[in-house]
Amino acid sequence: MYRARLERDIKIWVDKGLVDAPTAAAILSEYDSRPASFSLGRVLAVMAALLVGVAILLFVASNWEAIPRIIRLFGLIAMIWAFYLGGAYSFVRGHSILASAVLILGTMSFGGAMSLVGQMYNMSGDELMMMIVWFAIASIAAALFRSSAQVALAGFLAWGFCGFYLWDHYDQWYGLMPWAPPVMAAVLIALVRYVDAPRSRHLAYLMLVGWLTWIFAQYESLHAAIVLAAAGMIAFLAVSLPVSPLMRIARTAGAAPAFYSFLIAAIGLFAIHGEIGSGIFENNIWVENKLPLIAIAFATLASAVVAIILSGRDNGAVRYLAYAVFAWEILYLASETVGSIIGTSGFFLICGVLVAIAAWLVIRLERRFSHHDGPRSESQEVQA
Repeated sequence: MYRARLERDIKIWVDKGLVDAPTAAAILSEYDSRPASFSLGRVLAVMAALLVGVAILLFVASNWEAIPRIIRLFGLIAMIWAFYLGGAYSFVRGHSILASAVLILGTMSFGGAMSLVGQMYNMSGDELMMMIVWFAIASIAAALFRSSAQVALAGFLAWGFCGFYLWDHYDQWYGLMPWAPPVMAAVLIALVRYVDAPRSRHLAYLMLVGWLTWIFAQYESLHAAIVLAAAGMIAFLAVSLPVSPLMRIARTAGAAPAFYSFLIAAIGLFAIHGEIGSGIFENNIWVENKLPLIAIAFATLASAVVAIILSGRDNGAVRYLAYAVFAWEILYLASETVGSIIGTSGFFLICGVLVAIAAWLVIRLERRFSHHDGPRSESQEVQA
């Protein structure tokens, strides 16, 4: 998709005389010489490795009792080492796709072996600890072989840990286990930078967003919502303000840090709406109070404007999220104030006018951004 857009833009530049034909051909040739960011063969190879790994584990499990114990143990160890050594050999020979597939087989086999050996020797433990160890092995393999597929697998294993935890402890804080997701996210982000696996960073950021939302659900209150919104906005400012020392580091990660931090702030702001939306409790009587709702509505609008000002030009993901927050808040504010005074038809008329004004503002902003935009990298366009 980007290649087609690039070719179309270069043709326009050639027609306008900005670039000559040989330079245009050289630009396209250089782009085509880069390694493909998406390879259907790589995806199919990884899927094949996952299917073969599952088949091996099911075959071993189905014939588990018929295999002598010592053969089981050494067979599992030999299988794991064979896959990892095979992956290393493939990397040395330059067969990166085959190496990624074989390494995935090794990591999958390690997880299955842990479960089978635990059953064989009646070892104590639970799924959460097994997922942590499995994630650690996948992370070590990703770092040793600098495999982007292993980073992605480690990310999905981290999500698997979260799934196991929520299955049994979704409504309680169980020991130190709830601290594992942010630690895993930090490890994933470090691996993304070390291995250069940019797409896997979304697994880490989404896990952090989910973890913070779960924390709010555990302590659901107005104070928790305010803390969530404030933390998200502070993080957004830290990665967006030009004076912030974190901005330069965050920019190397593309649009993701600013987008997800503002997403957390938006979730917190909407949570505040929910906490104060029904009114306040005074003298054992539930009393509606529009003033706090109007105040948080204007705070939400201000946060969207700040997001557009700081990141609107270079970060399309933040810009569109801010547009959505701004439009939703305008309609919400109209429903809580104007909508309670006028009739239904008048309310929809007012909403139509407000949406038209918002559309006009968005069009003006987009035109302003397009006039001031310089050359932008592909990562700034597609990363979110």
